[in-house]
Amino acid sequence: MTKINTSLHSSRRKSRKAHFQAPSSVRRVIMSAPLSKELRDKHNVRSIPIRKDDEITIVRGTNKGRTGKVTSVYRLKYVIHVERVVREKSNGQSVPLGIHPSKVQITKLKGDKDRDNILERISKGRAEKAERSKA
Repeated sequence: MTKINTSLHSSRRKSRKAHFQAPSSVRRVIMSAPLSKELRDKHNVRSIPIRKDDEITIVRGTNKGRTGKVTSVYRLKYVIHVERVVREKSNGQSVPLGIHPSKVQITKLKGDKDRDNILERISKGRAEKAERSKA
């Protein structure tokens, strides 16, 4: 059996190296979050790279069920920070908790021209694929 995608490596060592040394543009795609059922039905898109000012719900971990707005996308650490999801330090200072984007669900998108184009392009491709499979 031949490899489907020759740009990806099946070796654990090389896959980990590629992941942790990925440039910011690739990290953006890795840091994609699934959309809520309503948004998924509306846009015909399953997931999209997360960005600041998206409204999300945490679906895994100790903060499961909490909602809020994304305050920062920390690409270097592969985490996002959500407003009001903080931890108190021993000196009383509050520190934002890092949450991986795959463990959240986007409930409201911060829309702009570029993002609308991305959603349009993905849904158009999905519609064409559905038509081809019917024929």
